Amino acid sequence: MSEAVLDAGPLIHLAELEALDTLLDFSALFVPLAVRQEVERYQPSALTHPDLRLSHVFAPLPSPSLLAMGRALSLDKGEMEALSVMDHHPNAILLTDDSAARLAAEHRGIKAHGTIGILIRSVRKGRRTEREAIDLLRGLRDRSPLFIRPSLLAEIILALEKEWKLVPEKQ
Repeated sequence: MSEAVLDAGPLIHLAELEALDTLLDFSALFVPLAVRQEVERYQPSALTHPDLRLSHVFAPLPSPSLLAMGRALSLDKGEMEALSVMDHHPNAILLTDDSAARLAAEHRGIKAHGTIGILIRSVRKGRRTEREAIDLLRGLRDRSPLFIRPSLLAEIILALEKEWKLVPEKQ
């Protein structure tokens, strides 16, 4: 089992999709204070899932290199805290939907996934069937404000249907 450090986006969007259970196979879920405050503001139910064991943590002060990167990429407080926590959990996976935070993670050698990646991962981990994951992705734009270009989402769904050998459903 792997550990994860959470940014607000995946917690919020997975709660909107009623798919927080896709996080249950992580051995630890670290939620920095700024992330918790953001989730409390936009989707407080994400913090009260009965089976989700979230570890609320105080982020260490960011390193000078992280501070410089944060300024350059305009990272918000939650993203900075999540990346700072990653410095103390280098084998964890950063869960974020923010492209700048993912770029910072990549630059620092950190593995990162977003909401869509978590949904796809849930198939591999046996939490969702392939069809359930596709259905969640199809309903994403109606159930969540997660920003993703419609054409990119359609490409992802088509590629997954092809990989999983599913017959595309008529729209």
